[in-house]
Amino acid sequence: MTTAIYEPKGRAREYSELACNLYRGCGHQCVYCYAPKATFQDRASFANPEPRKGVIEQLQKDASKFAQTHGTGPVLLCFSTDPYQPINDIHQLTRRAILILHSHCFNVTILTKGGSRAQADFDLYRPGDEFATTLTFVDSAKSLAWEPNAAYPGDRMETLKKAHDMGIRTWVSLEPVIEPAETLEIIRQTHQFIDLYKVGTLNNHPQANKIDWTKFAKDATTLLEELDCRFYIKKDLRRYL
Repeated sequence: MTTAIYEPKGRAREYSELACNLYRGCGHQCVYCYAPKATFQDRASFANPEPRKGVIEQLQKDASKFAQTHGTGPVLLCFSTDPYQPINDIHQLTRRAILILHSHCFNVTILTKGGSRAQADFDLYRPGDEFATTLTFVDSAKSLAWEPNAAYPGDRMETLKKAHDMGIRTWVSLEPVIEPAETLEIIRQTHQFIDLYKVGTLNNHPQANKIDWTKFAKDATTLLEELDCRFYIKKDLRRYL
């Protein structure tokens, strides 16, 4: 392993300037996932995740180095995997990573579809840390079809609310957008406990060609403004406004 902390590029950089992937592969098996291709794995191999060899030791070294150039971060966990997929219950890499990053004065941003699994580490959060969740559906049956092993939408939303009630800053990644009506309903059901929405599109999937992105971009921004929400429109969607 050459590095644990890295500087994302492209679409990912709109979410964070620093990130770390603790596992290789992910057990959530989301249909739309780009990560198998990005990490040069077939989907079968990617669906059998394992800890990245030496990641904790390398993270310790990288945290010391990046602290000198990037101050307090934050560092996002994770882009090409999930920090609270089922195997994290066994390996507990995410808790160890948070502790290491905090010891070097980094703030931490968690991005997960693991729902209530993430609550095990809420005791570690400190000012400047953020808890974020990807939400695609309110309908559990649809979520099961597209994200078969991820936490159900209701579980993810309840976990976000709990984080917010604890004083943890929350945000939601509304990307991918698979059914615009579902995405708009997510906003309606969550806006009272979400500090920020990041809204994107759907990439590299045939379903994207069935969506009127101009209409969705307008509907989403109108709704977010009506509800007085803070939001960021990602570049892929912004071009339709």
